[in-house]
Amino acid sequence: MNTFQHSPAAFEGQPEVAGFYDPRTGSVQYVVSDPATKACAIIDPVLDFDEKSGATATHHADELLDYVAKHALHVEWILDTHPHADHFSAAQYLKGKTGAPTAIGEHVTKVQALWKKIYHWPEMPADGRQWDWLFADGDTFQIGELTARVMHSPGHTLASITYVVGDAAFVHDTLFQPDFGTARADFPGGDARALWHSIQQILSLPDKTRLFTGHDYCPGGRAPAWQSSVAEQREHNPHLAGQGEAQYVAFRQQRDSELPMPRLILHALQVNTLGGRLPEPEANGKRYLKIPLDALGEGSWS
Repeated sequence: MNTFQHSPAAFEGQPEVAGFYDPRTGSVQYVVSDPATKACAIIDPVLDFDEKSGATATHHADELLDYVAKHALHVEWILDTHPHADHFSAAQYLKGKTGAPTAIGEHVTKVQALWKKIYHWPEMPADGRQWDWLFADGDTFQIGELTARVMHSPGHTLASITYVVGDAAFVHDTLFQPDFGTARADFPGGDARALWHSIQQILSLPDKTRLFTGHDYCPGGRAPAWQSSVAEQREHNPHLAGQGEAQYVAFRQQRDSELPMPRLILHALQVNTLGGRLPEPEANGKRYLKIPLDALGEGSWS
């Protein structure tokens, strides 16, 4: 199975992108770098978690660090596109290893407010202080000499953002590969109509823009893939080609009603709404997750 892919800069002034696939969760982590300065940002890093044993590990995050060291890169940012529902974020681990600041979209505070109630955490700070930086729509920042731009892309979650770096856009859980479709919008705070408008904004980028997705589920047993283009998505994505807003919203709502919740959603959100921080150890030195019962509607019993 191919779990690594390098997307070189097409011409001077564009980023190099390395994608790292996690077969266990179908997630893709990225290192986006400026060839001119060797500065880089890490996007959506994965902290390994085995729900059967409760074990955590840093295998995938260490793979990113090995790549950074091998290519003599300097990590300037550790970025999350949203609080993930299917894996733990390794942002805090990587901050400890690199000293780079962590960042996410400013609407994460709305997600925190929702999950604070679900987990019954009255003491949980819901002001985004768990990250070093909260990005607003339209904000820009530097990765070496490359300018990155932030697009607020709600729908999958309230806080989802897209990072546009040169001719590359990291579109998280809005679009999947053109042979698979688009992301679900039924999590707490999700909205299919908002997702449609976010996707249209992404598809308004230049046709040759490289789009990097947050997940791949290998339909038909094909090899993992996570890069496409705006033109490919517009022409070939079965959820979008020839569809209008009303059709898409009706389709998305019907499809989402038939999907089970991700198996790690209740585990992951209590870590990821805290910026990737694991629960503090209790008196016996052990950490404990808190799983609310009957919090997300009907279960999947088949």
